[in-house]
Formats: sequence, C-alpha cells, structure tokens
Amino acid sequence: MFAFVRLREAAVVATLFLTISSAFAEGPVTAKPEEAGFSSAGLARIDAYLKNEIATDKIPGAIMMIQRNGKTAYFNSFGVRDPATKAPMTPDTIFRIYSMSKPITTVAAMMLVEEGKLQLDEPVSKYIPAFADVKVGVEKKGEDGKVGLDLVPARRPITIQDLMRHTSGLTYGVFGDSAVKKLYREANLAEGDPDNALLAERLAKLPLVFQPGSTWEYGQSTEILGRVIEVVSGKSLYQFEKERLLDPLGMTNTSFYVTDVAKQSLVAEPFPSDRKIGPGAEMGDPRVARKIEAGGAGMVSTIGDYARFAAMLANGGTLDGKRYLSPKTIAYMGSNHIGPGSGVTPGPAYLPGPGFGFGLGFAVRTDAGVSPIEGSVGEMNWSGAGGTTFWVDPKENMFVVFMSQTVVHRGRLRTALKNIVYGAFEK
Repeated sequence: MFAFVRLREAAVVATLFLTISSAFAEGPVTAKPEEAGFSSAGLARIDAYLKNEIATDKIPGAIMMIQRNGKTAYFNSFGVRDPATKAPMTPDTIFRIYSMSKPITTVAAMMLVEEGKLQLDEPVSKYIPAFADVKVGVEKKGEDGKVGLDLVPARRPITIQDLMRHTSGLTYGVFGDSAVKKLYREANLAEGDPDNALLAERLAKLPLVFQPGSTWEYGQSTEILGRVIEVVSGKSLYQFEKERLLDPLGMTNTSFYVTDVAKQSLVAEPFPSDRKIGPGAEMGDPRVARKIEAGGAGMVSTIGDYARFAAMLANGGTLDGKRYLSPKTIAYMGSNHIGPGSGVTPGPAYLPGPGFGFGLGFAVRTDAGVSPIEGSVGEMNWSGAGGTTFWVDPKENMFVVFMSQTVVHRGRLRTALKNIVYGAFEK
C-alpha cells in the first residue's frame, strides 16, 4: 500500500535529518521548491495565509515544514511564540502536542509487539487486572421520562488492538454530554496527582461508553496503552520511550514536561482567550511536572523533533541507518483497522472524518474523493487539540508538520494549509 522512500533517496533523508538534529536552532537547509516538485508561487501562499492569520490576531505564531522526495521544500516560522513576552517564533520553540503523542506511544508499543512481548489480541486485563470486569453504560429512559444508566457486562474483553484503534469503549469526558461522559467529568480523574497506574485503576471503575470492538470512540485508550507499556517493560513510559525511541531518533526536546529551567521560556503559548479545550479542560502548563505521563495527550515537542518521527514513518521505520519498526509493521499500522469486516462502527463524533479510516495510532485515508480536504489514499495523519498537526503521504513521498497553539482555529488552519500544500504541486 505504501510507496516508501527508495534506497537511493535514503541517504539524502539521513543526511538532511542529521543536520536537523545537530543544528535545528537555525532550521534545516531548504531546497528550491521546484526541486521537490512544488512551485515557489504555490508555497508562497502558505506565507501569505499565515501572516494574515497573525495580522488579524487569530494566532500568535506558527511554524511549518514540508519535506518531499528527501528534500525540505518549505520551512518557515511566523509571529511570536508567546503573546505576553513577544519572543519570536523560532525552530527550537516547544509545543504542547496533545494527541500527536498517540502515534509516538503506539509506535513504542509496536516495538514490543515486534519483540513478541505484546500481542494485539491479548486482553488488557492480562496487564491491568482491574479491567477484567468492566461494565458498559447503556442509557434507558424510564416511565417518568428521565434517562437512567444501566450497567451491563462487556461482551468481550478490551484488547490491545482496541486501545490502538480507539475501539475500547473508553472515552473522554470533554466531547459530548452522554450519561457516561458526565460520569467521566465528575470522576475528577486527575485528583491527587495520580501516576499512570492509578489513572488506569480509576478508569477501570468507570463504565465504557460502547461495547469493546463495536464503535470508534475517541478517548483515553492510549493512556491505558502507555500503562501497558510500563507493565511489560518494567519502566516508566517516558523512560522506555526515551531509551528506545526518543533519544535514538534524536528527539531530545520531546518529553512530558519541560523541567529544564533554561528551556521553559521556549514553551509556546496561545492567546489567553484561546486555551479552553472542552468542559473543565484547558491547556495546562508543561513547566509544572506531575506524576502522570499521559501517552495519549501529554507530550511536548519541537518541529525538528517531530519531523524526525514523521520521517521515520515515511521511510518505512528507519532513519539515519537505524531501524525502529519493520516496513511491514508500518504498513500494517497504516492499514484501516476499522473497515468492513472489522465490526466497528464510527461513533457520533468520528474525528478522522469522511474518506478516512483509522489504523494503529493515526487516521488513514481510504478514499480519494470523499473528504472535502485534498490528499492521497494511504495518507497517515493525526493532530493535537492545541493546534499542531502532521501527515505522511507515502504516495507523494512527503510529510508535513505544522505547529501552533490554538484551539479555536485549529480545524480551519489544518484544512486550509492542506489544500494550499497540494495546490502548490507542480508534478
């Protein structure tokens, strides 16, 4: 399904990203857009669009990179990283990437799968016994017209695959207003600064919003996957990811918290009025370390770090001559795991959108003309609630990373920038 970077291009990719790792404070060396199959005039529309967004006070700043055929065709930063300090946006700016943590955690788990230490069809309860007796919340209207909640047994266990493709029945309390989601909000899951183990115990006591394996529902599945990684590896989630993935990839500014005082001024901030993610949920402060290492939403990163992660995916699991996952595993992750035959139904708030399925850790484009947003079949993508996004387009041998901190304008920016990028193709 994937057209990965050819062997003769791999050296170009490796050389480019070694440069990014060692000297990204100045940004990568860019090629002429035409050398990567773009028109200069077409990519200049990105500049015009983002400058207007900043001039009209939609966002404080942004930074974006496009690589195609082993060449960095576009890299530019705009505005300020913090509207309070007016510090300029620079390549070393650190962003809350929220759900762009999910692909990283899923890749880490798939490394354990390749080693035979974890299997996708295993029940989560094998690693977290509290999930052995989960219940599903079913809303029923009584004779008095009031809606009650029946708790019924799960028809089958939650599996590791369910965690990776969001079919576990776990949810977030911030999207929607069902009885189960109200229970999530009322549970105060973050009370008392829990670690991953305690969070898992608390979630296991709450009812699922759907039967396991039946429905795509965005939720805390990847947080539980992070806890599974801890149990299997015997290490904290960050320790495992740092040793096996982040440090080897050169992702030295990717973590769960910014505890280095010298780097805390590099954290990007949104406008004060643009911090609310959902009911009771606002952008947090990554400078304040807590015990939780949320594999689904807790990481921070820079554009250079995440570009290396995206390049590894685009290159079939390798970067700089080191293999992290096999090309077969990457292709498997990029297949649609909720398509016909899976028994999965898209939930009421199906975030991948029309024309997309969901693989392991990210959305995958399944149709060429269904989505109102341009792209290629086989594309892998995901975004963060705080305004970041990335996509890998194997057909075009391209990846794109965009970072800003905005909740209000995130969806509109993603759509517009994607259409501008594909509108700039020359060949």
